[in-house]
Amino acid sequence: MASVHELEQTLRDRDDELARLRAEVDAWRAAYGKGRTRDVAFTNSAKEVAPLYTTLDTRTSIDVEVPGTYPFTRGIHPTAYRGKLWTMRQFAGFGTARETNARYKFLLSQGQTGLSVAFDFPTLMGYDADHPRSEGEVGKCGVSISSLADMETLFEGIPLDRVSTSMTINGPAIILFCFYAAAAEKQGVPLAQLQGTVQNDILKEYMAQHAWCFPIEPALRLIVDMFEWCATNTPKWNTISISGYHIREAGSTAAQELAFTLADGFTYVERGIARGLDVDDFAPRLSFFWDIHNDFFEEIAKLRAARRIWARRLKEKYGAKDPRSWMMRFHSQTAGVTLTAPQPMNNVVRVAYQGLAAVLGGTQSLHTNSMDETLALPTEQAVQVALRTQQVLAYETGVANVADPLGGSYYVEALTDQLERDAEALFEQIDAAGGVVQGLEDGWFQRRIAESAARQQWEIEQHRKVIVGVNEFVTDEEELTIPLLKIGQEAEDEQRRNMAGMRARRDEALVAERLEALRQAARGSTNVVPFILDCARAYCTLYEIRAALEDVFGAYREPVFF
Repeated sequence: MASVHELEQTLRDRDDELARLRAEVDAWRAAYGKGRTRDVAFTNSAKEVAPLYTTLDTRTSIDVEVPGTYPFTRGIHPTAYRGKLWTMRQFAGFGTARETNARYKFLLSQGQTGLSVAFDFPTLMGYDADHPRSEGEVGKCGVSISSLADMETLFEGIPLDRVSTSMTINGPAIILFCFYAAAAEKQGVPLAQLQGTVQNDILKEYMAQHAWCFPIEPALRLIVDMFEWCATNTPKWNTISISGYHIREAGSTAAQELAFTLADGFTYVERGIARGLDVDDFAPRLSFFWDIHNDFFEEIAKLRAARRIWARRLKEKYGAKDPRSWMMRFHSQTAGVTLTAPQPMNNVVRVAYQGLAAVLGGTQSLHTNSMDETLALPTEQAVQVALRTQQVLAYETGVANVADPLGGSYYVEALTDQLERDAEALFEQIDAAGGVVQGLEDGWFQRRIAESAARQQWEIEQHRKVIVGVNEFVTDEEELTIPLLKIGQEAEDEQRRNMAGMRARRDEALVAERLEALRQAARGSTNVVPFILDCARAYCTLYEIRAALEDVFGAYREPVFF
């Protein structure tokens, strides 16, 4: 054991070292002040970035933290990517279920390790392909799924007990999940074996994305119904993917994405606890989804700060005792909003850097955008390049060999600390605004995001931020053209024929019976998942189920904000 004298000497040596470092930094600042700097904004998504970071800017707690230990700043697994690489999960869907099934089989044959379903806009809003409001939009921005029949076709020949599936759906998420579960039953797969995620994050829809069906309170009830039912029946299924992606795409800063998304997550936890659920029964299946933007180091720091904040809140505020409840597991996607129509080949480079940031930040799953996604749905060739980008990262660069390789970097540690402080300050503002639900109803979140988006657009227009090929390095010659995938009227025609055939084959009396049973369950406090699943098994359509719930819950109407 060290003596008191030895401890005192150690403290004096540390103080001397800090004094020496401060003197060196002061001297550097003087030299820096005499130099010339470029006339651009040296900022990340919101703040000016210092030209140098040293140990004076960081905390010391990270020195003793290792991956796989609370609060998981450096990652949730001790083995990191040496144990298992991230899941390469390319977001895909277009036209009919038949066409998208072929794309999935192509991606799996090329080495993709998980599926991610992109739905068209009518499906996102809960409308069938043959509904009048779907006209002209069927299959255009994703795959059209209107019933169990479509879901069966979508996964025909793809064993659902061996492939994990992510579904980006929110307003009618509970319905699409039940279609998927019923399709698995048709394959003979026990529900307990299903692995995957349904996004199911309705709060960020009211905040940023605007694909909703029901008012806030009944929508939250449906989410907690899934927490409760899936904990027992599909224990390997992630019941929600709490999404910062769309908040960032709408124009937020990194700190706002971090804080607003985590605040949504805390709200879901509180609603589950209020239902009487044990937090450790449902929290281990909550997952997250982050946008990976252009500022390389800020994005890495954001992911590290997110893990730390989530772990501390779940343990210290919500009383979670299971370490799995403390661990933030997340999917990442490169930033669609950063893709440019001019010089589209530049998008390959942007995506590669963003994908690298996601991996260095410790993502469990990754989608890399295709170069053509700002112009149209991605072609098979463009998707292959995007997937190969991930494979080069995984197998050629060496970044998967070491856990949290930027841990200890003065800049990354300082940014991690700063983003955590910024998020905590925003949590206080959210509380002052009355919490997440009240803040949404009053437009508080929507205004903050709009203000941030306007500022960022001004910076681009004033050339304070350079976007290569857009406001700088613009070429006069004819733009490079690349093949594009266009979805014609044929997809809608095929879907309408398929729906007519399905309606002719099903038992209409059973359909009416199941829909009425769902209405009765929705009027009370009964968990509605079994009733929606029964509707799915009877081939009730997406809109029929939505309409039955809307008869009870009503429809959401967005307030007007100024």
